Amino acid sequence: MRRLLAAAVTAALAVTCAAANPAQADQARRRSGDPQLTWGTCSDPSLVARKAQCGFVTVPIDYKNPDGPTLQLAISRIKHTVPDDKYQGIMLVNPGGPGAKGQGLAVLGSLVPKGAGDAYDWIGFDPRGVGASKPQLSCDSDYAGYRRPDYLPRTAAIETAWLKRAEGYAKDCAKAGGPLLDHLKTQDSVRDMESIRLVLGATQINFYGFSYGTYLGQVYATTYPSRVRRMVLDGVVNSSRVWYDSNLDQDIAFDRNIKIYFNWVAKYDRIYHLGRTGRAVEKRYYAERAKLAAEPAAGVIGPSELTDVFLQAGYYVFGWEEIAQAFSAWVRKHDPQLLKKLYDKNNPQEKGADNGYAIYLGVQCTDAQWPVSWTKWRSDNWAVHRRAPFETWANAWYNAPCRNWAGKPGIPTTVSGETVAPILLMSETLDAATPFDGALEARKRFPRSALIEGVNGTTHAGSLFGDECVDDTIAAYLATGKLPKRLKGERSDKRCPAIPKPNPANGGGDATAKRAADLRVQVEKLLTSR
Repeated sequence: MRRLLAAAVTAALAVTCAAANPAQADQARRRSGDPQLTWGTCSDPSLVARKAQCGFVTVPIDYKNPDGPTLQLAISRIKHTVPDDKYQGIMLVNPGGPGAKGQGLAVLGSLVPKGAGDAYDWIGFDPRGVGASKPQLSCDSDYAGYRRPDYLPRTAAIETAWLKRAEGYAKDCAKAGGPLLDHLKTQDSVRDMESIRLVLGATQINFYGFSYGTYLGQVYATTYPSRVRRMVLDGVVNSSRVWYDSNLDQDIAFDRNIKIYFNWVAKYDRIYHLGRTGRAVEKRYYAERAKLAAEPAAGVIGPSELTDVFLQAGYYVFGWEEIAQAFSAWVRKHDPQLLKKLYDKNNPQEKGADNGYAIYLGVQCTDAQWPVSWTKWRSDNWAVHRRAPFETWANAWYNAPCRNWAGKPGIPTTVSGETVAPILLMSETLDAATPFDGALEARKRFPRSALIEGVNGTTHAGSLFGDECVDDTIAAYLATGKLPKRLKGERSDKRCPAIPKPNPANGGGDATAKRAADLRVQVEKLLTSR
């Protein structure tokens, strides 16, 4: 965990055309539960290199009880580098999840082309319960460890084992989280964002949200429409389907995308030797998966772990080569080390490793009521599995603790952007994590918005990874507020090339693909250096 050195409350913040006058800000702070800000130094090398400030904002656990117990949100700030008369205000960033760390994302401004990010103060923050924020929620660090049951409940024993695991994790979180579990809803994080705005003395916020962060942005804009100046939402959540239904939508989309990936692997059979057709590669995948149920690779990579490794190919084109290489090494040489390395990369086995997952559940299980009846879960997931077997049951068990979750479920916010300033939406056509229908739904609810489509792409939330058509549009919007012209009908307003698939035959692909891969590595280093 990051350790920050406390410092005195900042005596003065930059006051520009985007800042409120101090008297008004003080009154607002008192009305919202008196959020307090303490700045200190940063320990993250990427933030230190950019002369960031780091600190904590103290807010109520329960905004309905502003004088009650508090928590601390870990935040960072990288200040604007343009003259003050060119300053465009604060830019809050959320990476998604829910449950992903965001304090390090203050560096995102450096990735915006043409220096368009330089006019903003970029604000990263770890949401409540996450990362360096206090308290941090962790329930069972080994829950995603090795030797889990097969995701596919082929027998009553497997189903019972998963039900016990899910119920046990929910009980562990009830013990670890206590009253906090009632206050992890998206609406609570919206109030936290508003507290950050107030404590920084800004009249409005700018916001850049990825994946779940797009839902957070939509709910903030609905709750505080006049506080939104500019907003970029990448990988847009369908606000009408949170969260049980949206997970079933994902299952179908991921099955489609893994078939696209298998076809890509077959295209390079001379390199990977896994099958000359997508269907042949798919058959090989399911055959090896069945074998691993009886004898896990290296004693630890079973069918569930293999599913998790391949799932990344459904999210992004980044990493396609590594997954194919790892699977080829296993199939052709019986070498499990690359598969194990990929699994370990996304599932670290260390204390607090489940923090992101615990908060994911804390948010999704309480934003809306989930079905309590296991009969409904079983029926729905077997029905979807028959159409889309790749990820359906993995996703079901991932969310299954919601049946027994201790936090009180709420009622989702009805998203409406009728009076919100123009915002920029983007999504690739075949995004599986947040299917394209979600972007179209948001476009409809925010009538002044514009939608960029990465045509026929499968990458989730891939902006600022080198696609000039997308990234230059973002830069223009952040610099001037200019959006693509809104077109008639239920469609995107600007069509851009998708992030290209890699080409292992020529060292990784064209210049855009290589730049995207390089930027991906850079960002991963930035976010894992903590």
